Amino acid sequence: MVVKILNFLENFLSAFYPVCFGFGASLLVSILVVLTKRWHGRFSFDASHGIQKLHVYPTPRIGGVSIMFGLIAAVTVSPLEIRDQLWPWVLAGVPAFVFGLIEDFTKRVSVQARLLATMASGMLAWLLTGYVITEVNVWVMDWLLQFTIVSVLFTAFAVAGVANSINIIDGLNGLAGSMVMWGLLGVAVLAGSLGDTFLASACLIVIACVLGFFLVNWPFGKLFLGDGGAYLLGFLLAWACVLLVERNHSVSAFAALLFCAHPVIEVFYSMYRRKIRSQHPGHPDRLHFHSLFNRRIVPRLMPNSSLTLRNSVGGLLIGGLSLLPAIVAQWVYSSTPYSLFCFVGFSVGYVILYKRVLVKPRSFSQRETLKAADVAVI
Repeated sequence: MVVKILNFLENFLSAFYPVCFGFGASLLVSILVVLTKRWHGRFSFDASHGIQKLHVYPTPRIGGVSIMFGLIAAVTVSPLEIRDQLWPWVLAGVPAFVFGLIEDFTKRVSVQARLLATMASGMLAWLLTGYVITEVNVWVMDWLLQFTIVSVLFTAFAVAGVANSINIIDGLNGLAGSMVMWGLLGVAVLAGSLGDTFLASACLIVIACVLGFFLVNWPFGKLFLGDGGAYLLGFLLAWACVLLVERNHSVSAFAALLFCAHPVIEVFYSMYRRKIRSQHPGHPDRLHFHSLFNRRIVPRLMPNSSLTLRNSVGGLLIGGLSLLPAIVAQWVYSSTPYSLFCFVGFSVGYVILYKRVLVKPRSFSQRETLKAADVAVI
């Protein structure tokens, strides 16, 4: 572990200037977006009413613009060897970002169109870099992935899945941003320990850009990530995992999955509970892990605090759930059985927490006060 920490510090120093520029540009644009909201708020505000809304006041939801500006600024001042490899990575994220941003402004882009856009980002990343998932350490799948069309489609679908999962869990101040930063930090540390300096540096640069936005988003919720930002960050995290596996063949695909464990588990479980309630998989509700946690756990921890503060504390606490899988991955990355076992373990832990802590009433009085929509959860 000491060696991994030293390698991480070395990679950080090598990417010091692009990290600083990315952070500064992202923070500056985030502040400007907030200060100018009177002019663009008519189009960019996220209303405070709605089944999944947990904030109090209408808030700009175009934080993705800040992160994209930060990335462009960082790449521009990066060393040539990082710049040449990072530009295609950023360019590939444009379809996911643009379609998400259009949704932020118009609220009229269908879920299917956004899903296809994130898949297009995965395919564009393959065209620009040549990297694609070629094995997952499962015999039948590995045989199928030898066919280019299968591997490209599988990669595009996997990238789109992670990108959409980040958008789904983006419901509290600091939640999506902290989860992505913990995941990318885990990839950076592991890549650095394996000698993949480019990937480690790239992850640190993205983290810096997210952090610039994060300081405006958390704790006061002055700016939201929005669909554009969520899809962009989801793509970047997913592509970092793809590169980690394909550039370092000692890393299991299931170990890379650990870096985005909570969002992925959230998506699968949400699909499951909606299916058993005969609802459409994309049906919006207030039964996500973070929604229930914010309504049932945080008020007990902070009974006299404001709704905004509860929102922010809940986001940071749940975001921290991504830290443990990222740490575990550092030890099991070379073993598919161990990595799969850990992922299943985290999935079981998620379900136990959801059903026994967040959903199950603790007393008769609580059962009487629960809303019918909440009680219906299995």
